Amino acid sequence: MSQDSPSEALRHLTALLERIRTRQDTDVGTDDDGVGRVLDGLTLLRELRTELAGWEPELIAAARRAGASWAQLAPALGVASRQAAERRYLRLQSTGGPETTMEARVQATRDRRAGDRAVTAWARQNSAELRQLAGQVSAVGGLSAAGQREAERVHAELAGNDPASLLGPLTDLRAHLADEHPALADRITTVTADADQRRRTTVHNRHPAGHD
Repeated sequence: MSQDSPSEALRHLTALLERIRTRQDTDVGTDDDGVGRVLDGLTLLRELRTELAGWEPELIAAARRAGASWAQLAPALGVASRQAAERRYLRLQSTGGPETTMEARVQATRDRRAGDRAVTAWARQNSAELRQLAGQVSAVGGLSAAGQREAERVHAELAGNDPASLLGPLTDLRAHLADEHPALADRITTVTADADQRRRTTVHNRHPAGHD
């Protein structure tokens, strides 16, 4: 920014506008020097707007870290819903691309969340199978140190309430079972492939015939 800080820029712009509004500087905008001052002011305003725009996503992220919900953020951001607040935040993120890139980012985030929800629903529908498989593989002996750590992760997730949390640890354990326990490794492959297919189908169905 051409001024030392946003506050300096704001003071400069405020003083310029005050001169224009009160006509204390009768030359503002009417000769080369006056035009130059106004053009400099417009340039400074653009720089200040860019600077301030970068603050908004930082403040939103800070509010979220502090526990603010999207519903609480909506009125502060001047939007009508929590969905609009979240969408605004995503659009403010620096993408280095044009508007369509930002729209694609929003859509990708929504697709990922829809896929996550679909996998969670699938895991709950197949909870008994997942927990049985997790119990079997976590009790396997003769694993390497790395394999044993992964088996312990699976065992730890068995104590939780969300069967979807078993999918990641099961996937990581599969490679350690392939040589000595190929049948269990194949069962993990089948289960995780089913979950991945549910995710892909859900995302595909959100965009029939290539449209939103």
